[in-house]
Amino acid sequence: MTESAATESAATGGAGPSTAVDVEPLLEAIERCYENGWTDGLPVVPPSPGLVDRFLARTRRVPDEVIWRMPQVYRSCTVALAAVNAAMAGCRPEHFPVVLAALEATVDEGWPGMGAWQSTTGGGPIHVVNGPVRQELGFNSTGNVFGPGFRANATVGRAIRLVIMNVFGIRPHELDQSTQGTPGKYSLCIAENEEESPWDPLHVDLGFRPDQSTVSAMHVRSCEFVDNRHSARAEHLLGDIADTIVRSGAILGRRLRSLVVLGPEHAQAIASDGFSKADVRAFLADHATRRIADLRLAGKDGVNRTWQGGMAHPGSGPLEDGDEPVRFLQGPDELVVVVAGARNAGVSTVCTPLGFPPHVPGRALVEA
Repeated sequence: MTESAATESAATGGAGPSTAVDVEPLLEAIERCYENGWTDGLPVVPPSPGLVDRFLARTRRVPDEVIWRMPQVYRSCTVALAAVNAAMAGCRPEHFPVVLAALEATVDEGWPGMGAWQSTTGGGPIHVVNGPVRQELGFNSTGNVFGPGFRANATVGRAIRLVIMNVFGIRPHELDQSTQGTPGKYSLCIAENEEESPWDPLHVDLGFRPDQSTVSAMHVRSCEFVDNRHSARAEHLLGDIADTIVRSGAILGRRLRSLVVLGPEHAQAIASDGFSKADVRAFLADHATRRIADLRLAGKDGVNRTWQGGMAHPGSGPLEDGDEPVRFLQGPDELVVVVAGARNAGVSTVCTPLGFPPHVPGRALVEA
């Protein structure tokens, strides 16, 4: 057996026919991408001109159209550069309109001209795909929705990170100042489980038609599980989620926003108790509170006045006197609610956004 055939046999567990393929040129091209600093640490697909052209053929937009300017680093991303990075990320050409929509939604949220991309908390955009394109292109919206195993989710999210690194030069130990970073900085793209949601999907909430395909974006700092299999009562489940939103580790200032990704089991239980999605947002806004005594235990009773070293927090203001509950969500509009995951356990996720950009979430239509 040739070396390449042996490699293929090992990769497939010995199943299926083996064909001798000379992979050395490909391996050399991959190593050259590493040498040029074009990767996120994982191998990328070498972006040959012919491959990039197949991506550009999937859109009517001209290659030199600028879709994202980041003035603080004096760089811009064009359609052509987006195509190069989508190819390197492992996307298929038919994914490219979704990549463009994801970039547009990221821009629409309002962070591109600010310093979020270099933030010490190390966040990045989460993208939520809605509409028919989910099934047409194989986006995962059910089990393991935040995890590996699905090319569309993994590569579209990865394409955005490669744009941030390769086009804008925001790389670790250079412009990226993340203290620890998050796994979501590799890729964080999910689809909404519209079929098992008891409510209208996110893109309909945002004014799109159900038959339109969209991508929504939020810059998030962390994702935290809410594992509650103990109750099916809406008040219990939402109380648990509210407590997770205002965990002390998430609190930097007087205001928070939140993206709540409800598992279908939780969503359906909450809806069966008569809660609409608007009711969910209102309940969470009212109950996402912490007492100053709790904040004091974490050294955060002065969270709105100064950080360590005396630096004032942007938008800081005094906390209430006494020990009354402190609200950190100013109203229902500070919350975005989607449904995703499998209906096999009582698990949901709270994602904590960074700051207060103009639009939450950013949104864009998927167009050829």
